Amino acid sequence: MARPRTPIGTFGDVSFIKATGGQVRARTRYRDDDGKVRRVSATGATKREAERNLKQVLAERMSYRSSGELSPDSSFTALVDVWLADLDLEAKLAESTRALYERNMRQLVMPAFEGYALREITVSKVDRFLKGLAINKSYSTAKQARTVLSLALGLAMRYDALPKNPVRDTSRLHKPPSQATALTAGQVEAIRSAVRGWRRGPGISGPPPDGQLEQIIEVMLGTSARIGEELAIRKCDVDVTSTPATVRISGTIVSPAGKPTQRQPHPKTQKSTRTVSVPTFTAEVLRARLAKIGPEDPEHLIFFTRNKTPLTTNNVRRRLRAVMEEAGIEGVTPHSFRRRVATVIDRAGGADLAAEMLGHSSTKITKEHYIEPDEAVNPVTAEILESLAPKGWTDGS
Repeated sequence: MARPRTPIGTFGDVSFIKATGGQVRARTRYRDDDGKVRRVSATGATKREAERNLKQVLAERMSYRSSGELSPDSSFTALVDVWLADLDLEAKLAESTRALYERNMRQLVMPAFEGYALREITVSKVDRFLKGLAINKSYSTAKQARTVLSLALGLAMRYDALPKNPVRDTSRLHKPPSQATALTAGQVEAIRSAVRGWRRGPGISGPPPDGQLEQIIEVMLGTSARIGEELAIRKCDVDVTSTPATVRISGTIVSPAGKPTQRQPHPKTQKSTRTVSVPTFTAEVLRARLAKIGPEDPEHLIFFTRNKTPLTTNNVRRRLRAVMEEAGIEGVTPHSFRRRVATVIDRAGGADLAAEMLGHSSTKITKEHYIEPDEAVNPVTAEILESLAPKGWTDGS
C-alpha cells in the first residue's frame, strides 16, 4: 500500500547532529511547492537555538512560497487585495466598472466576510448574507454583491485556495415583480415648463441658469442617449446638414476616482455605438449649440462647463433633481427620458426598433426595463368577434 504524500509546505521530524566549531545542526525534510522533498538545516550553539533557527528558515521559506498566492488559510481581505490586483492586471474592465466593483466589494461584502479565512466561507454563510441584503436593502444591492463575491471566490478557486465557489450553490435571488413606467406626454411638458422657469424671473438672486439643462433634455428625447453618452457628444459627431439631422453616439463621460472627469472613447457597450437620426426639435437645439461653439476644434464637446471642461453626469442629475423637487414632480431621472423614447418608438415601430435606438443588444432589456406595457388590445378584435353575434342580431343604431 502506497504511503500518502506529505502535503506541500510541511516538514517532518527534526534531528540533530554535531557541526563544526562546537555548533549543533538541526535538520528536517521539507516538501517544496514543486512536490520534491528537500533537506533543510540550521545551526546554533544549543539544540534549542538550532531548532529555533531551523523554524525561522522554514518560516521564511513558507513566506516566500506564499508570496502573492492564496491558500485555504488566507484571509478574505488578502483575497480581495489579490482580486483587485488581478482586475488591474487583466485591464478588461472600463474604469467606471472597475471602480464600481471595488466600491461594492468594500461597502457591501467586506463588512460581512473580512474576519473569515477562505476555508471558513461556506455556502450557508454566503446564502444567508445574500438573502439578508435582498431583504434589508434591495434585490439590486444583493445582485451586485453576489457578482463581486462570486468573481473574487472564483479567483480563489483558480489559486487552489477553495475546492469550489460557494456562491454558485446558493439559492437564486428572486427579483420582485415590476414593470417599466414611462413618462406621459403631459408629464414631459410639465418637466419642460419647470426647467424653463427654474431660477428665472423677478426676485431671483444670482445669475440665471445657462440653459443647458433644457437643451440636454431635448437631446435626450431626440437621441435616447444615456446621460453620459449625451454629454460625450462632440462637434464632429453632429451633422445638421442632412435631413433628418444625425448624431453619432460613440463615447461616454466618466469620472474615475482621483482623476478628472473625461470623455471615454467608447460608450457602455459595443452595440451602444450608433448613429441616430433625430427629430427637428432636437436638431434645432444642436444647431444652437454648434453656433455657440463656433469654429472650435471638431473634438469640442457639445455640452460643457464655463471652463469648457466636460459636465459630470452627477452634476446634471443633481440639477435635474433640484428643479423637479422645486416643481413638486417626483421620480424623474435622466433614464426617465429613455423610457419615454423606448415606449413611443415601440408603439409606432416595435420593440426591435426601440432596442436598436437605445443601443441594446437585444429586446429583452428594452422590454423589461424601458418599454411600458401596453394594456390595450388591438381594436381589430371587435370586428373579428362580430362573427360570434347571435342570428338575427342587428345594430340598433
